[in-house]
Amino acid sequence: MKSLYAIILITSVAIPFVLSFDRKLQFWKQWKFLFPAILIIAAVYIFFDVLLTKAGVWGFNPDYHSGVTWLNLPVEEWLFFVIIPYASIFLHDSIVLYFQRFKTGPKTSKYLTYLLIVLLLLVILMSTGKTYTVYILTTVVFSLILALADKNQIINQFYVTYLVILLPFLLVNAILTGSFISSPVVWYNDAENLGIRIFTIPIEDFGYAFSMILLNLLLREKIKSIASKS
Repeated sequence: MKSLYAIILITSVAIPFVLSFDRKLQFWKQWKFLFPAILIIAAVYIFFDVLLTKAGVWGFNPDYHSGVTWLNLPVEEWLFFVIIPYASIFLHDSIVLYFQRFKTGPKTSKYLTYLLIVLLLLVILMSTGKTYTVYILTTVVFSLILALADKNQIINQFYVTYLVILLPFLLVNAILTGSFISSPVVWYNDAENLGIRIFTIPIEDFGYAFSMILLNLLLREKIKSIASKS
């Protein structure tokens, strides 16, 4: 099915887009801060996406995308870095608005962040020959270090909202990596990762989602801060 990747993306964003105009949430008012953040972070991730696709770390099954490509990435992959952060941050903001107590305490977040940084650095040191593992865990460590310096302490809420975001992420990524279909939409070279999968999802993908969404949240708040001072 040539349109499968596109269908997954459209399905992922349809409800968040419609509910962006909810009277209480008014997520559309975030667009002027959110879209610049999404595009900046997308540019970074796409840069590495192009390099790693060329290196054979992963690739895309032509049976499931339009065939329209640029820099060896299907157009659906370009849209992925806009649509998935948008839908994820919509869900994050919704949880923050409607479940304000759903967050970790500042001390808990701080200690958890330090612990994760140490553990991830150890895994990186033990996985130096695995390109995907090193790349993703490095981005997670980088995002966590930035979160420690964040005065808004977004990480306190994100540790909880991320667990909820994982629910649609599991479904979307499971399909993309081959669950429920005859072959994956996105294939991975297991020589370049830890070889650990949850369903068909490489465990590194959970770090991919974590860092990409967190960096978008942090940058959005930074853009808000700059805008408020101008």
